[in-house]
Amino acid sequence: MHNFFESIPQGISTLFVNLFQQPDWRNYLDIIITAVIIYELIVLMIRTRSSAVIKGVLILFFFAWITDILQLNVVNWLIQQVLNTGVIMLVILFQPELRRALEQLGRTSFFTGGTASHANKYNSNIVPELVQAMSDMSRKRIGALIVVERKTGLQEFADTGTVVNADISAALIENIFEPNTPLHDGALIIREGKLLAAACILQLTNDPDLSRELGTRHRAAIGITETSDAVSFIVSEETGTISMAKDGHITRYLDLPALTKQLKSIFEAPGAAKHVAEAPSEGENTPKGDEAQ
Repeated sequence: MHNFFESIPQGISTLFVNLFQQPDWRNYLDIIITAVIIYELIVLMIRTRSSAVIKGVLILFFFAWITDILQLNVVNWLIQQVLNTGVIMLVILFQPELRRALEQLGRTSFFTGGTASHANKYNSNIVPELVQAMSDMSRKRIGALIVVERKTGLQEFADTGTVVNADISAALIENIFEPNTPLHDGALIIREGKLLAAACILQLTNDPDLSRELGTRHRAAIGITETSDAVSFIVSEETGTISMAKDGHITRYLDLPALTKQLKSIFEAPGAAKHVAEAPSEGENTPKGDEAQ
């Protein structure tokens, strides 16, 4: 452990000596890559619950350094055993974050041949039908959860429900979520402009900062967007509020124009699609209201 802490300043010193005395393009590339990795790690800590775990790891390193200086051999040995298995521990602790990072890497244009087209097929009737369905369910206070698959496959979740494989229509969607019907409980998954499956079971988010007033429907909607690039739309059974979950964040109180813009950004024809800003920031990421479902 003592050699490990001594090697850090030595490595940094060697890098700067090579950089200023023997400049080489590899040194600059090394610094740029390291800076990008550090930046991405900081962003990961800020956006997820990883910060507390990272702080704990840093505290362990600090105590290892202190016990090594003070020659507290038994305590230092115990900390070393924990740190020696640190890689495996980090993989287990950060499994959701690592999975999401790898999925995002696989969705980059570098690996997809430069294509950035939406996974959903364009159909001029899709957006009006979805808006009509959610508007009607909002007015009638019918709870609903609609998940739009994009580049990350959701087949494992579709397999937990009932295959529908039908064209998108407001009447069919409203009938699926009609209370006391066989398919009303669960998520409806849309793939390539089709209703793929209904009554699907999704994993709930474990975000401890999420308002307790949000029920399982909203938590499931957020959870699916934490591990995929899917976009979820929720209609509250309690208040009729329409919400959207994307990238692990929820945007609430969507009016019909905002809902239409968000749906168009997903289903527009690739050649005609324009960048659409996020829905109005009012209420964004600040859940409130009585929405048990």
